[in-house]
Amino acid sequence: MSFLGMAIIRQYERGVVFRLGRVREVKEPGLRFVIPLVDRVRKVSLRTVTMPIQSQQIITRDNVSIGVAAVAYFRRVDPVRSIVAIEDVESAINEIAQTTVRNVVGRSNLDRVLAETETLNESIKTILDVTTERWGVVVEMVELKDIQRPQSMQRAMAREAEAEREKRGKIIAAEGEALSAGKLAEAADVIARHPVALQLRNLQVLAEIAIERNSTIVFPAQLMDSFRSLNSFVGSEMAGDGREPADHAR
Repeated sequence: MSFLGMAIIRQYERGVVFRLGRVREVKEPGLRFVIPLVDRVRKVSLRTVTMPIQSQQIITRDNVSIGVAAVAYFRRVDPVRSIVAIEDVESAINEIAQTTVRNVVGRSNLDRVLAETETLNESIKTILDVTTERWGVVVEMVELKDIQRPQSMQRAMAREAEAEREKRGKIIAAEGEALSAGKLAEAADVIARHPVALQLRNLQVLAEIAIERNSTIVFPAQLMDSFRSLNSFVGSEMAGDGREPADHAR
């Protein structure tokens, strides 16, 4: 409607006025009046633009071919430069973003691409910012959203992860055995100093078995000798206290 002498500029837009081919001013949102047939208004959106970067095959530093897709978010901050400095800013950003993604990923190993994606995103964003600044555009974010690995590489990585889990499991089991052996050694030292402790432990085991009430307990001769040794020990302790030992069942 600039040819009628007025233009409606939305809240998220700015209007760049060209008068006889030269930039005259930048109009703010609202109903704006211009000179008919002399002024021409180019509207520029300042909203953030989401630009998908199509998947492309990239060879990493360790010679693995992967497919990488990304997405970039940018917005125009200088309406005049985004029109005057470049013909098609969106097409230019798309092309430079693809090239930057290919260069940054190609200089990295596959493990770094998978493990340090945030670092690569920041590197790509920084490089794009330097290029797009003179176009009046700010790149807000770049994200690698899809990394496709070869099937053979996926199987190899799965085997590696499985081997790593098995290694951790064996290490934990070995640490548990070492800890258990140490505790058993301490228990053996206690029993060596106090032989009666072994007999008390035998009685405790028998009591635990008897709780189930579905087992038959057989006392071997050696166990009976242990009971007699226990009775002798109790009798000697009572004699040392000056008391008469009680008759014990044999």
